This record gives sequence, structure tokens and C-alpha cells, in this order.
Amino acid sequence: MSATIIEAAVNGPWTRERQPKIPIAIDEIVTEAVACASAGASVIHFHAYDITTGNQTTDLSVIEEIISAIRAEVDVLVYPAIRYMSNAQAIEPSAGERRYSHFATLGETRKLDWLIVDPGSTNLVRYSDLNLEDAVVDINTPIAIRHGLNVAAEFGLNPTMAIYDPGYLRLAHHLVSQNAKLKKPMYRFMFSEQLTFGFPPRTYALQAYLELYRELGISAPWMVAGLGTNVLPLVPEVVDRGGHVRAGLEDFDLGSEIGNLALVEATAKAIEAAGGTVASTTEAREILA
Repeated sequence: MSATIIEAAVNGPWTRERQPKIPIAIDEIVTEAVACASAGASVIHFHAYDITTGNQTTDLSVIEEIISAIRAEVDVLVYPAIRYMSNAQAIEPSAGERRYSHFATLGETRKLDWLIVDPGSTNLVRYSDLNLEDAVVDINTPIAIRHGLNVAAEFGLNPTMAIYDPGYLRLAHHLVSQNAKLKKPMYRFMFSEQLTFGFPPRTYALQAYLELYRELGISAPWMVAGLGTNVLPLVPEVVDRGGHVRAGLEDFDLGSEIGNLALVEATAKAIEAAGGTVASTTEAREILA
């Protein structure tokens, strides 16, 4: 049985309006990332924020400061978010270049390890959303998806690919198989209970994804994650089947009073209780080699 990677997604796109306990200032993000790494996370994912407005930013100076400060404290794999774009901007031919321009710069200077690709589009609607005009449509055109994979290949980054429904996995595998220069991807099965996309975090849902894995002949590693949900009940099966787990306030129930450190600690305990071991950063690199 191989070791289980824990990825800590410490804040996400929610702002404090929807997830009040997320870190948004540089020092807050760094402090929580270091604490999560010390508790067992070998991968850190973060969204940079403009502390003045409280909104997301892809300002390179902010991102670079966060990455450098984390790495000065702990040896951990780290990567930021792609650029947020409005629905109209996301379908423009140049969307891929705009989404990934900061990743290209960071990749060229060897300042990150992974690159995120969402290989599909979906409606991100919460059951509690009363005004659907405020709902987000996460749009990723095939051209933009391929551009992200090309950036990953050019700079030797592992693409971590969010799988919101089975069609995402089929397209991702198709595009990955066309790019011989790509490093090994990490497919991330996304579950939810507070939002309406895909599956809830249930055993039957994980089994469905893994059956499709088998049918497609995929050998890449996978992990369970989500938005507005708790995937801890899946950990025993994840460990048994050789998968990995993402934890943190980006994924957990919106409005949570639980912090990132407690979520990572609970994940590590669940892995060990299931008979698994938590992967070190060295082991995580070997799994993705």
C-alpha cells in the first residue's frame, strides 16, 4: 500500500463572505500553509488575495512572496490558482493565455510544482442560492484547457485536474494522451453536498469514477476533494484503493467554524486509522515522478 498524499487547499475563491475563516493576507496564508505542512500536508494550494479589496488577485509579486515564504519554512509542493475570469472573458480565444500567464512566468523561473487545469465547464450553484444571477459558471473551453496543459508540459509541471463529472475525466484523459511531454497528472474527483454539480461524497460515486478509470486504462494517481463538502467518510476506501485526499477550507462546508489545521489533522488521523500512512513531500514527488 503506497503512502497517501494530503493536499491542503487553504482558502479558495470564496472570499470571507462565504468562508469567514479563510486566510487572505500574505502572512495568514503562509502561517496556515506551514502549519498544515507540519501536520502532514505535502501539497499546498492557495488563492492569492488583495488585502485591500478582499478579492482574489493573480498579482505575481503577491504570489511569489507567498511561495517564497512557505518554502523558506517547509519543504512542500505548492501552486496557486489560475486567473479568475468572467463568463464572457472565459470564452474568448485568448482565455487560455490570460488564465495561465502567471503560471508561465512562475514555471519559467521554477517557482512552483503543479499547475491546475479544470477540463470542462459547469454551473457552480449552491442549494442556498436564492438569486441565480449571482451563480458562477466555471467556463473552460477546450482551447484554454489545452493551453494550460501545454504550459504544464513546457515547464515540467504536474497538472492537477479537477474532475467535476465523468465527462471531465474523459476529456482530460483524451487531451493528456495527446501530449507526450506532460508529466504525470493528478486527477482530482470533485464531490459536493452544498452545491449541485456532480456526485455527493459517496462510495458508489467513487466506485463509478474508478470503474471509468479502469475502462479508460488510466494509471495516473487520483485524489478525492470537493467544494462545500466533507470527504472524510471516503478516506477508508481511498486508502484501500491507493488514492489521495485533499483537505482545507476551500473544499469544506461553506461557513465552517473549523480551521485548516484541524481539517488536515483530522485527515491524517483518518488515513492512519484506515491502516495507511501519510506521504512525506519526498514520497509525494516520487508518486508524481
